Amino acid sequence: MDEVIKILTATGIPFAYDHFAEGDSPDPPFICYLAPASDNFSADGRVYFRAVEIHIELYTDAKDPESESKVEAALDSRGVFWERDETWIESERLYEAVYTFEIKEG
Repeated sequence: MDEVIKILTATGIPFAYDHFAEGDSPDPPFICYLAPASDNFSADGRVYFRAVEIHIELYTDAKDPESESKVEAALDSRGVFWERDETWIESERLYEAVYTFEIKEG
């Protein structure tokens, strides 16, 4: 996870794993990141290469190309191949841009 922390730090956007503590959430933009799954490669009946799936969730009040560019530049600078999805969360009144990628574990 050290690599993920380096990527997130490079954005200059506040971040937390999964969520911010109640009352500690900063004003948007902010990032929550998760490692919800693994995608290991096996050989000879054992894990040969450990990979973890990472989600970086960028939350903004409005469409924010500048913040998106910061996240994308940080990922690109570390040679990460990423995919992006975006959605409007009506109940939170926030846009969520989710960057998904895999990274070597360990």
